[in-house]
Amino acid sequence: MVKEQYKKRCKQCWSISLPPTNIIIFCTLEPAQNQVMLLLLMLALFSLVHSAPIINTSLPLDCEDVYNFKISVMKNASVPNGVYTIYPGGSNKPLKVYCDMGCQEDGSHQDEKWTVIQRRINGSVSFYRPWAQYKEGFGDPAGEYWLGLENMYIMTNTEKYQLRVDMMDFEKGSAYAQYTTFSVNQESTNYMLNIGGYINGGAGDSLSYVNGRGFATFNKEIYGTCAETYSGGFWYNWWPCLYANPNGLYKYGNVGTAYTGIIWQTWRGYSYSLKTIVMKIRRTNLEDLTTP
Repeated sequence: MVKEQYKKRCKQCWSISLPPTNIIIFCTLEPAQNQVMLLLLMLALFSLVHSAPIINTSLPLDCEDVYNFKISVMKNASVPNGVYTIYPGGSNKPLKVYCDMGCQEDGSHQDEKWTVIQRRINGSVSFYRPWAQYKEGFGDPAGEYWLGLENMYIMTNTEKYQLRVDMMDFEKGSAYAQYTTFSVNQESTNYMLNIGGYINGGAGDSLSYVNGRGFATFNKEIYGTCAETYSGGFWYNWWPCLYANPNGLYKYGNVGTAYTGIIWQTWRGYSYSLKTIVMKIRRTNLEDLTTP
């Protein structure tokens, strides 16, 4: 608050500057007039204070926040894998997501809490969608779904995240690829992908090829006709368009047409469509940065 003295026709005047551009000028006058000015000043200040947006920082941004909140409310609470609500876009935009809380099929438990941003498990949802749906998200978090590019942008520009891609073939083989940095830029860049720090979990690295590239769909192509040709929306490159196609057509194992299925080329090759693939993110903690 800045206070500056002026000489006016009244006895004495001050201006009060309130951010961002509001200026209030008041003067010392006769006692009765002073009371009126004081009342007006109080009303003006009240209006300014209550017009400022209120951000509730206690709302969960991701699945890690959900887990921590539930544990804080009830010690030793059971927080299973499943669908929960987060609020990356604010209190008026609740978002259902699938949370991998670290519960394993054998009953064991891991400490990592992952927010699933993409999930393909049975072909029940079509991923051949227009730009608007990839931006906002679609599908059912309890089954197959896409979180939405705008939600990914908000989350990964609020906190630092890493990405893990889990996959399984029809012969019950499994592998993963992990990236210690993951973020998505704003829509004006076509939600450009930023990844790095690849960790080999047996799948090989099929994603770094599109690092620094924009997202494309059949109705908003960037690199020729990649999205239409390979029947999905994803981050593509110039020819060859891709080495990974998580959002391609759901097919079964070896297929005749290269790259059109759910492909992770460095693991099962360009003509094998995977049974499941899941992309999930979690915050990068201090121990993640110090682990060799």
